[in-house]
Amino acid sequence: MTAFDRLKKLCDEQGISVNNLEEKLGIGKNSLYSWKKNIPKGTNLIRVADYFDVSTDYLLGRTDKKRYYELTDKDERDIQKELENILNDFNNSGFAMADGSTPDELDPEDRELLLASLEQSLRIAKRIAKKKFTPNKYRD
Repeated sequence: MTAFDRLKKLCDEQGISVNNLEEKLGIGKNSLYSWKKNIPKGTNLIRVADYFDVSTDYLLGRTDKKRYYELTDKDERDIQKELENILNDFNNSGFAMADGSTPDELDPEDRELLLASLEQSLRIAKRIAKKKFTPNKYRD
């Protein structure tokens, strides 16, 4: 996949054309189309990466990871472990819901909603932490 293919895919996701992107970024007409044949360089590459909040390595095809703060497989495993720990703490601490039931006594739909909510909260917290605390030298 060329840099232009990745650029086109990002434009399609945002619902804009490559020409509109060039106008928004103040890049000369058809400059980005040259990415079909040439490897992008310089400020245009950085402007496009900043606009889409992706790494230049992603645009150049060096990685498939768009953003440095995307969750990795290890992060996913950590989230699942943390979720298990939270549920164990709920059960061991005598935690009860507003109606007096414990998480194990919930009907299946409510239990599923509780788990999904906790899991999503953990994912969001992990992404925010990666954005906030990843040193610049480790950002793609």
